[in-house]
Parts: sequence; structure tokens; C-alpha cells
Amino acid sequence: MQTPLSPLDFARRTRRLHGAREAVVDGSLRLTYEQFFDRCDRWSAALQGLGVRQGDRVATIAPNTHAQLESFYAVPQLGAVLVPVNYRLTPDDFAYIVNHSGSTVVCVHSDYLADVDAVRDQMPGVRHFVAFEGTRDGWLDYEAAIAAAEARFSRPEIGELDLLTINYTSGTTARPKGVMITHRNAAMNTIGTLLHLPIAVGERYLWTLPMFHANGWTYTWTVTAAAGTHVCLRRVDPATVFRLIRDEHVALMCAAPTVLISLANAPAETRGDVVPGVRVITAGAPPAAATIERLEGEFGWEVTHVYGLTETAPFITVCAPLPEHADLPPAERAVVKARQGVELLTSGELRVVDAEGNEVPADGQTLGEITVRGNVVMEGYYNDPEATKRAMGDGWFHSGDAAVVHPDGYAEIRDRIKDVIISGGENISSVEVEGTLLRHPAVAEVEIVGVPSERWGETPHAFVVLRPGESATEPELIAFVRDRLAHFKAPRAVTFVDELPKTATGKIQKYVLRGGANLSRQ
Repeated sequence: MQTPLSPLDFARRTRRLHGAREAVVDGSLRLTYEQFFDRCDRWSAALQGLGVRQGDRVATIAPNTHAQLESFYAVPQLGAVLVPVNYRLTPDDFAYIVNHSGSTVVCVHSDYLADVDAVRDQMPGVRHFVAFEGTRDGWLDYEAAIAAAEARFSRPEIGELDLLTINYTSGTTARPKGVMITHRNAAMNTIGTLLHLPIAVGERYLWTLPMFHANGWTYTWTVTAAAGTHVCLRRVDPATVFRLIRDEHVALMCAAPTVLISLANAPAETRGDVVPGVRVITAGAPPAAATIERLEGEFGWEVTHVYGLTETAPFITVCAPLPEHADLPPAERAVVKARQGVELLTSGELRVVDAEGNEVPADGQTLGEITVRGNVVMEGYYNDPEATKRAMGDGWFHSGDAAVVHPDGYAEIRDRIKDVIISGGENISSVEVEGTLLRHPAVAEVEIVGVPSERWGETPHAFVVLRPGESATEPELIAFVRDRLAHFKAPRAVTFVDELPKTATGKIQKYVLRGGANLSRQ
């Protein structure tokens, strides 16, 4: 009587019970769940007609559109494997990922057709190129294919350990790695998400997070499982975000801390009348307590911090609120809410361990590496057994994140292990220093990196983006940190920049900043 765990089963239930309910909003296009799944079925039939079979890979390069969302159903229900590609990569990266994954069909949004055409001759294994929007010579028309197809296709038997997606890491310092996510991985993440972060039937979710990023943190399936409404957003622009929240009655959204900072710092004329009560899930980097405090105090939003990686499907912890948190002053409560938190009920086991593999004491001070095992951990890296063995060869997935465990059991990331600054034998958490500087009224964004020092080994260097119309000096910001933290933690230098270099998922590219910091010291 057992049936395989798969997010496709959640979609079956929603289609049966909520077919007439609004499923997708994409500009002027509005689809009910029955209309949405009819389109998915037609695209499945069209793909099957193009020769796509179980186990084949289909790549997509697109922002958050209805067509991109349809791919998360139409491809897997064929037993094929979806490869959602980061659309902000270079054409050479597109070619590498398509070739490495073995994709035979590539579906591309109109904004990236020219980029793919530029490297098309480098992808000999691709049999069909599909234009999601617009038309172009040598490309299949997605909408025409759906219109011409019947909503009938041959459904294969799908096992819960079959591959669902291959998600490529950002590849900022090396070639991207393909993370293999199974149907079971995604189903367990969806269940855990809805247990800890419930969505009511009909609630509306705004796509401020790229769908390609760890499958939109699995919200591509989670919103559907709850019979919510997907409100597509193709580009994150604060004015558009605030408008859609008002006009579409948005209840919740996911966003990296950098996106939250842009919303928190948006001028009043951009924000308009801010709708209170929006639930925000943030991850991707440790959020600053000051940002959480502002969104909750000024906007009346509710921010929940979760933690995970592409390799963990992605959620493994949630900063679950406790009754005693409610009694804390807002600033102290924001500090607690900025922690990574505790295991989800469905994610598996998390340990913070030292270099010998022993759990660190729950003292809020001793650094260790976050390691995990359980239902959401990837199958491995696609066609890369050596990287798989390095990451999880001892039966635990090693995250590379340096963290402490507080006496209440809540984990808190202090840095990436490779980014911990060791100055004069002391460990400095860049996250702690960044959180302190973000409390300065003139600071909009900040990143701390370690730079070489003949005397100390390394010292902290701050890169700061100021709020519009505000000013601050290097000595002022250094003194601000020294007044609040141990003096050795304060940056020795500050570089003011217009913006910080970021990946498509909102993570700061520290290696770029380190190069700039070292140049500024010469």
C-alpha cells in the first residue's frame, strides 16, 4: 500500500480538490489550477512527442514566469529530470551546464535567446531548442507547441529515489556542481516547510526568490501543495514588490537578506502604503538583526529565518519561535530571530562538530562546522563522485559553515569556515561585525572580509554602501564598532562602494571584494 513520496502527488490532490481556485498570476495572465495543470499536461505530451523519455534531462533558462513554473510539473511527471539554470550566468556557463547535465532539450526565455544562440554550436547533445516567449529562427515556439498538443501522455512509474532535478551551484570560485535532488528530498522538504511555515488555502505567494535557486526553496511545489496562488515576479524591484503586495493581497514571500535590505531601505515614495502582516521567509545568508527589527517594527511584517543549502533540498533548520521569545524587547528578539535555529521535524539530524568530529558544547562560543544527515540531503553531485565523497563520504554532509550552538539548542552561523578571520590568533566573525555596522543609521549594506596583515596575519576590512542622502566617515564607522565589540573585531579600514558584487541568489561575492581590498592596500 505504500506510494512513492513525490511533490507530484501533492499536485494531484490540489488539482482534484481546488481545480477552480486561482493558481498563477503572471502579469495580465491568470490561470486556475485546472488551466495550469492542463497546460502542464500539454507540455508533457509535446515533450514526449519530441522524444523526451524517463531519465532524460530538460534545461530551462528563465526568470519567474508561468512557463518556468510549468516546467517543475511537466518535466518531472514524464520521469524526466529538470535542470533549472541560473539565468544570470554567462553563455559559456550555460553551455557547460547543459553539456555536463546531458540535457537534450533547452527551454529559454526571450531575454536569453541571443546568449544561447551564441554558444549553440557548443551544445551538440541538444536536440531541441524551445523559446518560452517570443519567436526566433531555429527555435520551437512554446505556446504554439502547447496549443497543438493534446493533454494526454504516457505516465511512467516514478520512484521516490528517482531524480527530480539537478540544481547547479553558483560556481563563483570553480565550475558549478550539479546537485541531484530526488522526489523524496523535495517531498520531505515540502512537508517540513508546511509543518513549520503553514500556508492557508488561497493565500498568495509572491515570487521574489528565483525559481532556479534550489527549486525556489521548493516553494514551486509547496505553494501548490497548500492550494495557494503563485504571483510571478520576473525582476525584483522594490516599487513593484510593494505594489504587488497591495494589489494582489500577498500574504507571504521568500527573499535573501540582500533583497530584504533593499525593501527596508526603500524610500517612502517607493514603498507607498506598506501593507502589514506579510510573512517573510529569509535564507541564503545570515540576516542582520537590524534588518529584521526594522521590517517587523516599521512594516509590521513577520520575518522567519531558515537555513539550508542547495545540497539539502534546501531547508534543514528553522528559527522556530518559542513562547519566551515573545517577552523579549524587540532588539533582543531580532537577535534571536537572526539565528539559524533548530532542525525541521522532517529534515534529519544536525550536528555542529570540531575538527575531530566531536560535537561542540552548547555555550554560544565554540565554533564548529554544521554537518547534517537525513531525508533532505542530496543524492550526490551529478557525474562527480570525488566531490560527492569529499562532501558526504563519512555519512554526513559537511556544509562548510562555521557555527556555534546556544544553550537553548539554537544554532547560529558565524561565517563560512573559509571566511572566518583569524587576527592575532583570535577568531573574528564577519557576520557579527556586519550586524553591528548595519545598526549605524547611515549604513545600508556592508560586507566584512579578511585581508593579509604582516603583524596580525589577517585584519577585517569593511565594504560599505551608504543609504541615499546619508554620510559617514571611515573613523566614525570604525569607532562605532569599537564602542560595541571587542576592539580587535573592528575593521582596520573601510571602503565605500555604490554596490556590493552579488550572485544571482543574493550572496555577496567575497572573493571579488578581497581582491579590491588587497589592491587598496598596495
